[in-house]
Amino acid sequence: MDRIEKLKQFLAESPQDSFLQHALALEYIKLGEDAPARALFESVLEREPGYVGSYYHLAKLLERAKEEGEAITVYNRGMDQAKKAGDNHAYNELRMALEELED
Repeated sequence: MDRIEKLKQFLAESPQDSFLQHALALEYIKLGEDAPARALFESVLEREPGYVGSYYHLAKLLERAKEEGEAITVYNRGMDQAKKAGDNHAYNELRMALEELED
């Protein structure tokens, strides 16, 4: 069974599991399937805004889709959440990605 099918099986048992949704979104990105990945990242962040890791990947996806304004918004939201969580590593990673986009 491939990774996507396995993750979907786990999600059927735990549909609100942010880790599983995030992992599935990453698998979709590997296949170039950004639409389902975006929906999953947005679902995670709507339900659990403190799930900091999803901000970076969602913003990068938006950059690829040429939605720079949306990507900037997502980076900023992610930095706010990382700051709240005291996650300096994630904050700096998001800040650097944002600065790169704005250059």
